[in-house]
Amino acid sequence: MTAKKIPLRRCAGCGEQKEKRALIRVVRTPEGQVTVDVTGKVNGRGVYLCPDSACVAKAKKAKRIERGLDVPVPEEIWLRLEEAAHGNG
Repeated sequence: MTAKKIPLRRCAGCGEQKEKRALIRVVRTPEGQVTVDVTGKVNGRGVYLCPDSACVAKAKKAKRIERGLDVPVPEEIWLRLEEAAHGNG
């Protein structure tokens, strides 16, 4: 039997590749709304971040999520990401 392939994604903060399930996904929906995707299944363009406050800070400073999604990220999304990072890391 072959082992099941584990999907990897690159963190927008530190640039490391990690398992998809270990990262937080930020999504731009087809309607243009930006949201934090807790299920990993929301339809749209996604950018991934480690649940680490340093990665969130790096991504915010360099505007990596804005560039990845091609839209400005509302402040409430940054607050949710920081809460998730402090809760896990």
